[in-house]
Amino acid sequence: MDEAQRPVDEAQREDAVGGASPGGPAPSQFWPISGQDRTAGLLEAVLSVDHGLDLPQALHRIVEAAVGFADAEYGALGVIGDDARLVLLVTAGVSAGGAGAFLGVPVRGWDGTLGSLYLRREPGAREFGAEDGRILSILATAAGVAIENARLNEQARYRERWIEANSEIVSTLLSGADEETVLQLIVDRAGQILDAGLGVVALTMPGTDELHVALASGVDADEHRGLTLPREGSFAGAALVAHGPITSLAIGRDPRTEAGAPRWAGLGPAVGVPMGGGERVRGALLLARAEGLAPFTPAETAPLMAFAGQAALAMELGDRRWGAEQLALLEDRDRIARDLHDLAIQRLFATGMTLQSAVRFVEHPQASERLLRAVDDLDETIKIIRSTIFGLRAQEGPRSQRSLRARTAAALERSAPALGFTPALRMEGLIDTDVPPEAGDHVVAVLSEALTNVTRHAQATAVDVTLVVRSGTLTLTVADNGKGMPGSGRRSGLRNLAERAEALGGEMSVGNSPQGGTRLVWQVPNIPG
Repeated sequence: MDEAQRPVDEAQREDAVGGASPGGPAPSQFWPISGQDRTAGLLEAVLSVDHGLDLPQALHRIVEAAVGFADAEYGALGVIGDDARLVLLVTAGVSAGGAGAFLGVPVRGWDGTLGSLYLRREPGAREFGAEDGRILSILATAAGVAIENARLNEQARYRERWIEANSEIVSTLLSGADEETVLQLIVDRAGQILDAGLGVVALTMPGTDELHVALASGVDADEHRGLTLPREGSFAGAALVAHGPITSLAIGRDPRTEAGAPRWAGLGPAVGVPMGGGERVRGALLLARAEGLAPFTPAETAPLMAFAGQAALAMELGDRRWGAEQLALLEDRDRIARDLHDLAIQRLFATGMTLQSAVRFVEHPQASERLLRAVDDLDETIKIIRSTIFGLRAQEGPRSQRSLRARTAAALERSAPALGFTPALRMEGLIDTDVPPEAGDHVVAVLSEALTNVTRHAQATAVDVTLVVRSGTLTLTVADNGKGMPGSGRRSGLRNLAERAEALGGEMSVGNSPQGGTRLVWQVPNIPG
């Protein structure tokens, strides 16, 4: 009898097959003497795979069983992923190297090959036979079942995590949370599930071909947050027009990231999806993994489309809430305008008429002068109130027909999504009656450009805007609490603003504020009163 075919006693076989050792039995213990015992031992080896082991442990037990049954020196089982790359390698025994006997079989699953199982004997040993091949095929089938079961369990856990995240997002939406809170939660949960190091939300900027990075979380988030990106030449722009997920193996070297300064250091695989669909795409959601990690697979990115759709839903709900608030605000403005017109102006006018008629009964010159001055003040107050009423009511219609007050407020509202907050606004004087249309157009353009500059460069959390008409001079002031003016850099946008002021005989100044941040003052004189 060949030494390799020596029997083992029943106690040894029981320990080898039925033992609970996580590492599995020793190779030499899987070699029963008779065909019946051999079959029973093989069956027990196959069944022992599902004894509460994780996948690497189960595959290690299979490899050890194969080495023992075939009297091999070395065995290995390699598992490949969806991209045909090796994702797991399990070995048993010691490889002696050299050109020894070799036997290999594929490990198959329901949809194709999952990997391979092979054995090797030392140089000079006998060749593997047909029986060895049959045993190895049986164990490879067991390995395939173990791999498929592990993948099904992983998919179930994966789907459960997405379901929990979706439920959390829906609950947050129904609670009335603001848009920024919901977007942050979406980025955080998607990053956790997909093992991403960086999450970014880039939103469209209405009326432009640019995107604003409204939110960034994770690795070097400060390098991305607040950036303005073109649609052409940015990964976010490519995701915006895609009908599904787009992926990159190396985001830093991807030709779709050529716009802007390099900012992808240490990051590798990336995925981007549009938020929304059709003409209602609101932006793009980007996730990136650390360099060297596995690429994003279709199975991973498929749920991301629906998840990003919830971000678009959050923004839609935010817009509707804002619309409802605006409607309530306009109704309140209309009520205030009616009250001012029907009560305040009428009473002021009556008071002015009474004072004016009383002048002829006053003989003291100084008292008469004071009465006339009071009448003039009342007339000026009536003008201001009428201008305010006009501004409150002129909220609809084409831009050319809207009041300067309304257009100024609208410019601030348009800037709010990109800034992340709504700037504070204060207006004084006869803005809607004394400012010529040409000067009003310049004011709106200057204000919009100034707010864009704050968005791009200031990293501010608050902006104060004042528009004042006093003593024939119109003054627009934009002050933020950001990082202040840089020592050098391009200032073509500021030159444009200065040229607008000079065209109307005015001037512009800009500099760092003593309280921190930047202060821009734009003045135009000779406003008719």
